Amino acid sequence: MHATILFGHGSRDPAWRRPIDSVAVRMLELSPQSCVRCAFLEITEPDLASVTADLAATDVTHITIVPMFLGVGRHAREDLPVLVTELQQTYPAISFVLRPSVGEDPRVVEMLAKLSLPDA
Repeated sequence: MHATILFGHGSRDPAWRRPIDSVAVRMLELSPQSCVRCAFLEITEPDLASVTADLAATDVTHITIVPMFLGVGRHAREDLPVLVTELQQTYPAISFVLRPSVGEDPRVVEMLAKLSLPDA
């Protein structure tokens, strides 16, 4: 079984996570059989290790991690790859794929550009 983890930074403000949760909800609407979870680097729970441990206790054999970052800063470039390497070592029976940050996807850039244009 395959799972997707939407990975965000985290914030003290509980409203901050709503957009990421909304993406997870929409993914399930589009593909009800999908296994989608949200995880966060800091402050907001659950963290990546906890979500992965929960998934590892099921029949998940593949996990795709999608960094929900527009910019590719230190967390996306340095911290997250280290976390994924640690998960691979902890759960060798699970295949992990770390996707590029969503802000690197040309479709996201196109959509944001269109949303930012003044109404015609």
